[in-house]
Amino acid sequence: MKIVYAERLGLLYRANLLPEDKIAVVKEYQANGHVVVMVGDGVNDAPALAQADVGIAMGAAGSDVSIEAAHVALMREDWSLVPELFWIARRTMKVVRLNLAFTACYNVAGMSFAALGLLPLTLAAALQSLPDLGILANSSRLLRQREK
Repeated sequence: MKIVYAERLGLLYRANLLPEDKIAVVKEYQANGHVVVMVGDGVNDAPALAQADVGIAMGAAGSDVSIEAAHVALMREDWSLVPELFWIARRTMKVVRLNLAFTACYNVAGMSFAALGLLPLTLAAALQSLPDLGILANSSRLLRQREK
């Protein structure tokens, strides 16, 4: 059934491979400079899931070995969750980058003011906890469900 979907979408696929063949395919794509995403659910998928740049296990139907080997485990066997997974990952990385930039700017400004004597050291130390609150507030945006 999955092969029919791949054909309908015009996707290249390889089916009925042994575990060592799956690893070889993943390594082949990686050697050619591609980022490899492997989706699997069985024990025979575990080595290739671990080798891939991003291993996605279908958690509900997957074996414990494939779930442990993968980087991400989906809790339902629903292929439509894969694009949503990448959307969530991109959104999360945007928040992480913003948090890092905010913290870096805040620390540079605070250290500069303290080093120049414009800010007493005790106040500078006390103000060091404020970026944590900003980071928590910014990161809490990820808890809200947003439309893609």
